[in-house]
Amino acid sequence: MGRATDRRTVLRIDTAAQPAARRRPDTLSAEEPLEIRVGRAGPDPRRPLAVTMRTPGDDLDLAMGFLLTEGLIGATDDVVTAQLCAGTDTPNTYNVVDVVLADGLPEPQTDPSRNFYTTSSCGVCGKASIDAIRTRSRFAVDTDPLTVPAELLTVLPDRLRAAQRAFERTGGLHAAGLFTRDGDLVVLREDVGRHNAVDKVVGWALREQRLPLRDHLLLVSGRASFELTQKAWMAGIPLLAAVSAPSTLAVDLAAEAGMTLVGFLRGTTMNVYTRPDRITT
Repeated sequence: MGRATDRRTVLRIDTAAQPAARRRPDTLSAEEPLEIRVGRAGPDPRRPLAVTMRTPGDDLDLAMGFLLTEGLIGATDDVVTAQLCAGTDTPNTYNVVDVVLADGLPEPQTDPSRNFYTTSSCGVCGKASIDAIRTRSRFAVDTDPLTVPAELLTVLPDRLRAAQRAFERTGGLHAAGLFTRDGDLVVLREDVGRHNAVDKVVGWALREQRLPLRDHLLLVSGRASFELTQKAWMAGIPLLAAVSAPSTLAVDLAAEAGMTLVGFLRGTTMNVYTRPDRITT
């Protein structure tokens, strides 16, 4: 399996120093493709379903979270086995997750209108329409009784950053952190793709049989997109907070789901876009 970081030699230039230029090692975030293959048990090979550009690590969580947030599975029992294996073209790297589905579960259809090729920056760029990416959650979050003091929310970004080991070395990774109502960090995942980081959190929760994630909140280090909002809803998370801006579709989806959506969570301020009754002041 690949490493989350790697080293490269760079030319470092500082115009205020003498000499102004010197060569030095730099730590970078790793980015490699992960292919997710899905099928039944038996001699027939599993079929490729998705390829995502990700930071190696927690790949089984990523695959499981992806399958759940795309509505292809709904519980741990829907998967018989999930294992990391070597690809045929790159035998020395483990960039393939092979998933065996339980009997009776419909196999996903791999048609052009639901193209699952994703990049590290956008998880839905390859899909043909909004209808192709819209998936309804089996978990209701509108009745979740979670309430969180605004003052508690303001300290969570610092807690998230303090737990980001790879970010401290590279400055190039997104993070998703699952917190309790008391502000305790339950699990954190990092990745070059913000959607992958969320899938890794959801996949962990799925394998730990913690779904739905009632009475929890999800904090992401970047913006709150439609896709991240949908993934949070699919996991039954009632509150999604982001340090940056939400999109219009994210706000519309959060309102439909009854989810609290917080953006621009920086310092002592925040914007609450939906369900403000969950934030106490």
